[in-house]
Amino acid sequence: MLKNITLSVDHQLLQLAREKAAKENSTLNAQFRAWLERYVSTDRKLIDYDTLMAQVTYAQPGKTFCRDEMNER
Repeated sequence: MLKNITLSVDHQLLQLAREKAAKENSTLNAQFRAWLERYVSTDRKLIDYDTLMAQVTYAQPGKTFCRDEMNER
């Protein structure tokens, strides 16, 4: 379900943003949704990573490796 929000912005900035979106065959609304998705995606990736690491607790090395052992091929 989409929610409406209200933003305050300078009139000239709004006009420039609308023109740019139109040149990109888009709308300011679509551009804002895309920006908002990118804005929160970093946090989502961190949460996904933390969840994954919590699930692989079974993968324990059993000992601490020294630098040479870690770089061994």
